[in-house]
Amino acid sequence: MKPNNTIREIGDALQSADSIWIIPHELMDGDAFGSAIALCKSLRKQGKTAWILLEDKIPDYLEFMDKGYCTYDSDLIPEPDVSLCIDCGDKTRFKKRVAAFEKGRITVCLDHHTTSRRVFDLNYVDGKAAATGEIVFDLLSEMKWPLDKEIAEALFVAITTDTGNFQYSNTTQRSHEIVIQLYDKGMNFSKVSAEIYQNESINKFKMESKVIDSAELFADGLVVVATVTQKMLKECNSTMEEAEGIVSKLRSIRGVEISVLIKEYPDGCMKVGLRAKHTGDVAVIASKFGGGGHIKAAGCTICDSIENVKRMIVEEVTEQLKA
Repeated sequence: MKPNNTIREIGDALQSADSIWIIPHELMDGDAFGSAIALCKSLRKQGKTAWILLEDKIPDYLEFMDKGYCTYDSDLIPEPDVSLCIDCGDKTRFKKRVAAFEKGRITVCLDHHTTSRRVFDLNYVDGKAAATGEIVFDLLSEMKWPLDKEIAEALFVAITTDTGNFQYSNTTQRSHEIVIQLYDKGMNFSKVSAEIYQNESINKFKMESKVIDSAELFADGLVVVATVTQKMLKECNSTMEEAEGIVSKLRSIRGVEISVLIKEYPDGCMKVGLRAKHTGDVAVIASKFGGGGHIKAAGCTICDSIENVKRMIVEEVTEQLKA
């Protein structure tokens, strides 16, 4: 594995570039998208041609941030000086955009997942950062690229969502210290928080009810497993993006230490989200199935039936809780 580059080396590469692709992982969460928006706006303010290249729909609760930064057209930058993946460290997390990414003269990774392997030309992975948004904040500070209200709000989205609104164990003193500086840029935390946390469709509530009804307890109540099926989504006229956050709600059940959400996709593969409360390292579990993440939040993809995936995951989770 390559050693980490410095944040300054990453910044200098971006400063020297004229054109940059920014590529967040598929099925974006608030950290991936907020970090991408903040970096894209900052680079454009420096006179760069910068775009966020997407392959799937922006989740409804994040759409308010896109003010002309995103595209699905890989021909907008045919030969980028820099291709930068953000909040992910593996090409499998953006499979439909790999060809565009690889056209970059320099490939760069900014991430905070400890399972990222640092395989690109330049890599900055900080597993101590609560969110990739904190890394982007450090990058902008290092390069003395000024923050404005819009950038500050995008970084706030990144940090508040990946810390569970500052409730998760990855939250640090530094997370709060960075947010204090975002307030100084005129960030409207109340408006942003309402967009994120008070903006759910009735269809999502209906789908969530079915998911929770599917929940089963294992390992004497220490593990909860629920599923999101294509049938549920169709019945509720909902989308898989609206299942974001359910796995964390399942973790809040009294007595549960690890929550698991199995999401069924049309291609027959299952995306598994895992969350731990006090005990257990779900990144270790996810890595056994080719995934990764953090100690308390991780995920993987397994192409098998729901029942087989459930059985395999429950066996691994149960074994770890015994250790």
